[in-house]
Amino acid sequence: MSDSAYKVETTSRLAQWRIENLASCTYRKSDPFKMGKWNWHLSVEKNRVLLVKLYPEISNLTRDNPPIASYNIRVVCSAGDRKALTHPEITDRQLKNSDDFVWQIEVPLTGKFIIDVEFLDLKTTSPEGGEPCSIWAEGSAKKQSNATALVSLGRMLTESIHTDITINASDGSIGAHRAVLAARSPVFQSMFAHDLKEKELSTINICDMSIEACQAFLNYIYGNIQHEEFLVHRLALLQAADKYDIVDLKEACHESLLEDIDTKNVLERLQSASLYQLPKLKISCMQYLVKFGKIYDIRDDFNVFMQCADRDLIAEVFNEVLGAWKGF
Repeated sequence: MSDSAYKVETTSRLAQWRIENLASCTYRKSDPFKMGKWNWHLSVEKNRVLLVKLYPEISNLTRDNPPIASYNIRVVCSAGDRKALTHPEITDRQLKNSDDFVWQIEVPLTGKFIIDVEFLDLKTTSPEGGEPCSIWAEGSAKKQSNATALVSLGRMLTESIHTDITINASDGSIGAHRAVLAARSPVFQSMFAHDLKEKELSTINICDMSIEACQAFLNYIYGNIQHEEFLVHRLALLQAADKYDIVDLKEACHESLLEDIDTKNVLERLQSASLYQLPKLKISCMQYLVKFGKIYDIRDDFNVFMQCADRDLIAEVFNEVLGAWKGF
C-alpha cells in the first residue's frame, strides 16, 4: 500500500483523509498531521460497524496540555453524488487518547470515501488555571503592534491629545496626528510632504471606510487595536493597508484570513486574494474549494461567483478543477 494511503491533507483548519478502499475486518491509522500545537491521527476500524477516531499523538505536550477541541467531522463518499454522513458538532471536548472520540457508523460504506474534519477551535488551559483559552485567539495583529511599548501612543489617539489632522470617513470624523500617520505609511508621508489638499486643509477623506472600520485602522496604526475589533474589520483593513502601503497590516490581515476559511467566506476571500495579490490566501481558497471538494457544498453560490469574477481568476479556478479531475 502506498504512503499516500495514510497521508492526511490539511489546509487552514481543515483536514481530509482519502481512503481508496477499506476491506472488511480491517484497521487503519493515518500518518500524523499538524493542527494547532499538536500532531493528530485519524483511524478507522471496520467490522460489523465502522469506527472513526480522532485523537492527538501521545507526547509530553498532550499529557501536560491536552487540546480542548471544537470541530465538525463527516464521512463523504467520493464517488457519484458524494453522499455525506455528518456527526453532530463537537464543542469543547478534551482529547487525550484514542478513546475520547469514537464515532460509530452503522451505514455500510464501500469504495472510496473521505473523512473530513473541520476544526472550529482549539483551546488550552493555562498552567496558572482559569478558563481555557483559544490558541487561535492570540492573533498576529496584537503581536505586531507591541501594545506594551505603545500605551502612550494609543492614549494620544483615544484622548485626542494634540491632534492636528481630521480624517473624514463615510459616516463620521476622527482626529489624528500627521507625524504618526506619516511614520506608518509612505502614502500619508507623501501627502504631507507635498502641497496637496490634505496638507493645506488638514483633512484626509477616506470615504470608502465606515467610521468603525476607520477607527480600527487608526487603532492598528497606533498600536491600540483589540483582537475582536481586528477580526470584524479584516477585509476593510486589508483594503486600507493596500491603499496606504502599510505592509505589516496587510500581512497581518493575510495571515489572519488564512486561519478560518469556510464555506461561508471562501469565495469572498478568493476574490480578495486575487484583488490584493495574496498568493497564500489564493492557494488555500483554491485547495479548500477544489482539492477538498467544498465546491460541491456551495454550488449555487459558486455559480453566481463565476458569473461576476474577474476572467483571469475564473481561468485559474478552471485550471485547478481540471488538475483535480486528473488526480483522485
